[in-house]
Amino acid sequence: MARVVVIGGGLGGCASAARLAKLGHDVTVVESLPRLGGVVGSLEQDGFRWDTGPAATAVPAVLRDLFRKSGRPLDKETDLVPVEPMREHRFPDGSRLRLPSGSRADQLAAVDEGLGLGLGRQWVDYVHTFAEPWDRLRRDFFERPYSPAVASPETRGLLRSRTMMHKAVTRRFKDPRLRMMALHHVVAGGHDPRNVPAWMGLVDYLEQNFGTWTIPGGFGVLADLLTKRLAERRVTVLTGTRARDIGMGPEGPAAVLTDAGPVVADRVVVAADPRQLPALARHVRRTRPVPPPTVTHLGLSAGVPVLPREVVVHGEGVITVLTGGPAPDGKAAWTLLGGGRTSEDLVQALARTGIDVRDAVETRIDRSPRELVEHYSGSPAGVLWQGRATVGDRLSTATPLPHVYAAGAHTGGGGWVPFVGLTAALVAEAVGPA
Repeated sequence: MARVVVIGGGLGGCASAARLAKLGHDVTVVESLPRLGGVVGSLEQDGFRWDTGPAATAVPAVLRDLFRKSGRPLDKETDLVPVEPMREHRFPDGSRLRLPSGSRADQLAAVDEGLGLGLGRQWVDYVHTFAEPWDRLRRDFFERPYSPAVASPETRGLLRSRTMMHKAVTRRFKDPRLRMMALHHVVAGGHDPRNVPAWMGLVDYLEQNFGTWTIPGGFGVLADLLTKRLAERRVTVLTGTRARDIGMGPEGPAAVLTDAGPVVADRVVVAADPRQLPALARHVRRTRPVPPPTVTHLGLSAGVPVLPREVVVHGEGVITVLTGGPAPDGKAAWTLLGGGRTSEDLVQALARTGIDVRDAVETRIDRSPRELVEHYSGSPAGVLWQGRATVGDRLSTATPLPHVYAAGAHTGGGGWVPFVGLTAALVAEAVGPA
């Protein structure tokens, strides 16, 4: 039985801890915030509650596998319910598209109806081009630690490809609205499409094939479920404790150095920004953090427009409106996320697009990108894409330090919920049973 210390109590850290504890290890989680969950959590004020991070997930099998492999199945704890429509896109020309999830045929029909006959076929044919890349990357990159020595030549070629999303999408589509849809995830996620490998378009493929799902009461409920699971697995949790570095011995880690003193360790899992740990910082010096979005949480009075759970407003930047927060009867809890070149006040910018709730605001919480980075001790979105080299510049499951592993948004495919969950499974496989 190894003494494993997990640095970071977000989704990646909690998932790693739960899996490793189930394998019989003595696990301690060190988290700088007062509670577990990281960006996957919730915020309450004046009777309104908002998710502080993602409001839904695709590939629900990743969460189901986590709970099944660490104790009780997820469906014994809560429900995962489909989000329909997946999101509504609003474009600068006034056109709108309610895009369903989990069905190629439904997406084809919706795009044809919302944007124009024939565009649906263009969209679904584009999305289908990621079926083969997903199969290759799933086997060689997402579901086992990547190694050029054992990966297939096709996978190695895919990861070395110089084709970036902006170029691929511009070549593929003449219609600017289809381009906006195809680039939506990377722009809203804080990346420049000119620096993101084209294969990252597989996110649209996963949403189309597996659907998007949420938890009644808000996706932040997942933080409470993870906290409960760690208690059941008898994981030691040190909240309000910041890890400062990893103390290395001759054969591996000896302790995690924290504000409260050293925590003895035989194995360490880094599920936080490695740039904050001197022992690892030099190994990731070529990476940069993803700038988080500007966030505005709104508590709104009665009479606001009834919108789908997610509305994406395209313009110079991207404003994402999440409308599903619990609120007092007759009222609404919305979260606005500003990505790309959005610099204007989000409520004001949204009003100019025709969604004007300025007179309905009862309570408001604004969180700037800088505030978020300081709050989470690093970017919660992980590593910024700077071209194909980013795959090798960021940490892999096994880091350059012996018996030190990486999970979470700063490795794997980045900060998207399914990718984060998969990194925890890779860590458990690499560490192995006690």
